[in-house]
Amino acid sequence: MIVFLGVLVVFAGIVAFIISKLEKQNSKLPAIFKGITKLHGIILVIAGLTLMLLNSMFFFADRGFNYLLVSPTGHMSAVMEQGIKIMVPGTKLDKWQKYIDVKVVSKQTESDLDELEGVMNPIPVRFIDQVTAQGHVSLRFQLPEDSPSFIKLAVKYRTMSNLVNNTIIPTVREQLINTGYMFAAQNYISGEAQSFRQTFEEQLKEGTYAVNKLEVKDTIYDAIDMTTKQRTIKEIQTSYKVEKILENGIPKRIPHELSENNIIVSQVIVDKIDLEATFKQRLEAQRDESAKRQLEQQMIETAKAEQQRIVAQGERDKAEERVNQEKEQVKALIAIETKLKQEETNKKLAAIALETEKLNAMKKKVTADAEAYEIAKKVNAGITPEVKLAMELDRDVKVAAEIAKIKFPETMIMGGDSKGGTPLESLIGAAMAKQLQTSKGN
Repeated sequence: MIVFLGVLVVFAGIVAFIISKLEKQNSKLPAIFKGITKLHGIILVIAGLTLMLLNSMFFFADRGFNYLLVSPTGHMSAVMEQGIKIMVPGTKLDKWQKYIDVKVVSKQTESDLDELEGVMNPIPVRFIDQVTAQGHVSLRFQLPEDSPSFIKLAVKYRTMSNLVNNTIIPTVREQLINTGYMFAAQNYISGEAQSFRQTFEEQLKEGTYAVNKLEVKDTIYDAIDMTTKQRTIKEIQTSYKVEKILENGIPKRIPHELSENNIIVSQVIVDKIDLEATFKQRLEAQRDESAKRQLEQQMIETAKAEQQRIVAQGERDKAEERVNQEKEQVKALIAIETKLKQEETNKKLAAIALETEKLNAMKKKVTADAEAYEIAKKVNAGITPEVKLAMELDRDVKVAAEIAKIKFPETMIMGGDSKGGTPLESLIGAAMAKQLQTSKGN
């Protein structure tokens, strides 16, 4: 736009210059062109040329782009920041995208293809155990951040397309294939996927690892033949192992185009590694076999747990029975000890009773001895207690007989004395007294 405006201004200056010439020649011109001089034409031409030069002296650097500037003298410089920049008129300007996105796509109908600088087909990968796969990755690269490296890269590859298709994509394919040679597919699916991605990223950033491939043979023997006492080789399995070559303890690297040109690897994503169908079938068979083994193992563990439970219950029952028997034994012992204590007590009571009887016997003996002594004294005196008792008994009998012989009057006058006694009682008393006196007289 500025150039077009400058051209118009230059054209107007030329027209003004022509009009000034015609006015000097007394040509009949419209009144609007009166007073235009040669100076006006010169000013307009200079202004137009200035406007035209402004377009080649300034430019606006967009965000996300680097610019290579080549001056008319051949000097090269780089602009790597956005904004309005000044350049020498006539300088050639090459625009390079700062970030480069490269992705493996399996379908060319994906909607984001226009936003990608590099599109790749799935990358064939072969693991060290000869399993093949298709690799799908998404990457982002950044052009060098320092001007000398960027200028060197821009001169070397000339265009962005040349850099992406002839350098970045082949290098990505090569490093993914090299990474596959360092791993076994079985290990990849068993937990080394993260290590695989990390190794792939490290090789892209700093160069390919120098490695040694080692062959490992594993001999599998048949069972021992009991007749010959020998065993034969059943199978020899060959496997491979990769070891990094170290120099002073640091892995040796082989540079590639990305590392040599200071291209920055800013993002590495391994979308998926699609393993071959036969390996997937083998994995499914291994998974089924593993599931069976796990099921059998669980059944074994369950049986062991059941066995342990039965044993534990038996031990519990035995312990309970032992405790019950011990309780019964304790009860029997307590009963025996109680009985023994009772017997001991009875013995003590019997001893006490025996002593009491002895004392009673001694008491009776003393009493008898005393009575015997008394009787002996009485015998010595002439009257024994038996004789005395017999005499008293005989006396009482005689008194009773005499009382029976008394005849009382049939008619009595009942009266009383001052002492309150009855006449009958007085008479009986008198008769008994008389009888007793008679008996004593006899």
